[in-house]
Amino acid sequence: MNELMGRVLSFAKQDFPHQSDLYSRLASDGQRPKALMISCADSRVVPEHIMQAAPGDLFVCRNAGNIVPPYAMQNGGVTSTVEYAVMVLGIRDLIVCGHSDCGAMKAVANPAGLEKMPNVAAWLRHSCAAEQVVNEAYPEMENGERVRAISLENVVAQLNHLRTHPSVAAGIARGEIALHGWFFDIGAGQVFALDGVTNQFQPMHEDAPLPIALPASPRLASERLEAAE
Repeated sequence: MNELMGRVLSFAKQDFPHQSDLYSRLASDGQRPKALMISCADSRVVPEHIMQAAPGDLFVCRNAGNIVPPYAMQNGGVTSTVEYAVMVLGIRDLIVCGHSDCGAMKAVANPAGLEKMPNVAAWLRHSCAAEQVVNEAYPEMENGERVRAISLENVVAQLNHLRTHPSVAAGIARGEIALHGWFFDIGAGQVFALDGVTNQFQPMHEDAPLPIALPASPRLASERLEAAE
């Protein structure tokens, strides 16, 4: 802890003076983040570092397993963060980012020991769809390969949950919100993005378009029905 406290002092003395103009603008003008990143609380996954983001670029929500509970009336930190990001900050790009070697997904794959952590067990039930998809669609997978598959399917499951939030659903219908599903391979330092066309994760390449899970495009069901008639 002393080492971390020392870094706080180093920031104040060495880093802040070089960015004082930026922090001054953020303090006076407020924040206008470009994206909301919902990622795992794992200490090895640092959204700002992965995206090389400056202060003010990202609105970040971190929790065990990069989980987005389906919308419900009871208050919750993730739900409130999503609602504020969309309705107050006007964020239009929402990212759910999973990662390799995820402890939460290991617990989903093998829940032994969770009986001593009832809150963790309850939280991870939001990932049960990912486990069932892997159990039924990837029955041959075992051990680390199975955990990785659950981690990938968990990103898909949480994107589906995200769409149940009224503010997100309305933004999608208006064609104002895009959803992104990412997976960070810690050992390789590589980010894979979910392609909504192929429904598969693809590596990001500098010379190729960014795969997007759900591009921003109007989706008004009633207009489609009227057109069909």
